[in-house]
Amino acid sequence: MSAIRPLIPLLMAAGLLLAGNGLFSTLIAVRGAQEGMSAAQIGWMGTTYFVGFLGGCIFVPRLLQSVGHIRTFAALAALASCATLFLVLIVDAYAWMVSRFIIGICFAGLFTTIESWLNSGISNKDRGQVMAVYRVLDIVVVSGAQFLMPIFGTGGFTIFGIMTLMICLSLVPVAVGDRSRPKPPELVKFDLKVIWAISPLASLGCVTIGMTNAAFRFVGPLYAESIGLSLSSVATFISLGVIGGAILQYPLGLLSDRFDRRWILIAATSGAVMSGLFISMIAGNDVTLVYVGIFFFGAFSLPLYSLSAAHANDRATPDQYVLLAAGLMFFYGVGASIGPPASSLMLSLYGPSSLFVFTSVVHGSLVAITLWRMRQRQAVPAQHRGPFQMLLRTSPMMQRLARGRSKREH
Repeated sequence: MSAIRPLIPLLMAAGLLLAGNGLFSTLIAVRGAQEGMSAAQIGWMGTTYFVGFLGGCIFVPRLLQSVGHIRTFAALAALASCATLFLVLIVDAYAWMVSRFIIGICFAGLFTTIESWLNSGISNKDRGQVMAVYRVLDIVVVSGAQFLMPIFGTGGFTIFGIMTLMICLSLVPVAVGDRSRPKPPELVKFDLKVIWAISPLASLGCVTIGMTNAAFRFVGPLYAESIGLSLSSVATFISLGVIGGAILQYPLGLLSDRFDRRWILIAATSGAVMSGLFISMIAGNDVTLVYVGIFFFGAFSLPLYSLSAAHANDRATPDQYVLLAAGLMFFYGVGASIGPPASSLMLSLYGPSSLFVFTSVVHGSLVAITLWRMRQRQAVPAQHRGPFQMLLRTSPMMQRLARGRSKREH
């Protein structure tokens, strides 16, 4: 796709960052358990990460306005590298919480920078596909990074050193290879009311998606260990989930460019509900069934953020892309700060299967929210959604319904 070519250096940098960050959640859970940290402490490390993430969403847009995308990226990547090394220098639960807080600030800023950079260079008709490519990259590198743990082990310095190297190397393509030169935003005031007005559905959706994705990433390894999986099997468990997401990212993104994104969001979320129920109620401790279930869980749940973000960016103006990227990350961080402690508490009280009962309930709420919002607001009419949607728009019956709905709204 020609829209992606100018963004290849940025995507290379994103791949290195995402690989390092994706390994964090699994490694923290496994290494923390090895060091004698409790499930509650590990869950709170996920919370401190996302509290920092929230702070980064508020702070970083002003930094982008002051120094631009490239300098912001470089500064935050350097700070994240230092915080990663701190994890291995002081092995203590509370010190790790502080470090994860700092890393959360950095990665919120890095992801805000990357996503606003991407959205500034694409049009609505390509947005779903480009964001899907970005998410496929996320999923592929996170999946591959999991197998660094059985290769290098989770003890000692080596695995943390590798994560630091990946974060540092992400600076190279951005510093010397990128030619897109995005303009800094002229005016950025972090205003949740503005972000909510652009898309209430995406705002609420990102909260629920943050709860479930963070529960999977941070508490999923504890679930896998609690049903008796080995270290390599834990890596396989997480990887199958993210590989599943990689397979459906682009098809769902393409469909959302052709039809109303909200129907695609409902279909994918419903699939996530059913997959979670399959794991919790049918799979039990059968490893094969658990692997099948987590594959489909990832396939349906991991594309939800990119679908929500694409829906919101359809309604934004170019000068709102940075604000919107930061705002959606903020809402995601709110959910993600709740998900790990809530799901780890359920796992401790009610056993491993309760993790995916939790995700199914939360995903079910997103289906209800989407159906509610579809009654409040029509889809963006300017999108190119293919022959089926064009038929609906040109149908006399649909036009009469639209006129009747317009009269009711006014």
